[in-house]
Amino acid sequence: MGSIKKIRKKYETPMHPWKRERIESERLLVNEFGLSNKKELWKMQSLLRGFTRQAKKLGRADTEQARKEQSQLLSKLTSLGLVGKDAKMSDVLTLTAKDILSRRLQTILYKKNMARSIKQARQFIIHGHVALSGSKVTVPSYMVKKEEETKIGFRQGSAISREDHPERPKEKKEDELKRKSSILKKEKTKEQEKEDKAEVKISEKKVEKVEDGKKLQTKEPGPEN
Repeated sequence: MGSIKKIRKKYETPMHPWKRERIESERLLVNEFGLSNKKELWKMQSLLRGFTRQAKKLGRADTEQARKEQSQLLSKLTSLGLVGKDAKMSDVLTLTAKDILSRRLQTILYKKNMARSIKQARQFIIHGHVALSGSKVTVPSYMVKKEEETKIGFRQGSAISREDHPERPKEKKEDELKRKSSILKKEKTKEQEKEDKAEVKISEKKVEKVEDGKKLQTKEPGPEN
């Protein structure tokens, strides 16, 4: 038998557990991103601290190995959609907990309008309705890579995969109103174009009649003496 090891925590708890400002900010983040408890938030914050610590450590070093690790860190963060392609180590230090939470599968599913609410997005994932590249994913905290965003969908065979399912989110009213107003504007512009063309044709005909009248006057012989 192998030796039994104590499983270490994957997160750090706050140093001051009763700070009012921190408790309030944590509560807002838990509600905004539909987290089940503060432990999930602390895990994401610990992940962020790991990135910033590594960035600070590598920023102080000036060796070939440090530059290699800097490139690897930036490449990893770019693939996760946390920084841009031309990002520097200083950009890593500006990342916030919201940036990390925004890359969770639960958040992206809601932003893609595949769920009515952030909590429903969590429910869909836990119940096995969501797939990534065709494979079922049941972890709401899964960090989605930038290239994986287009591969998120409902699992084939799931009841939610039907477009007419009552739990599927419908088009938002605001978006629907905007779409309808844009269609009406297009129709109005088309009608206006038709009216303008008709007016141009009428004016052209009037000009032609006037010109024909002038030609007839010039052709008529003058009075005989």
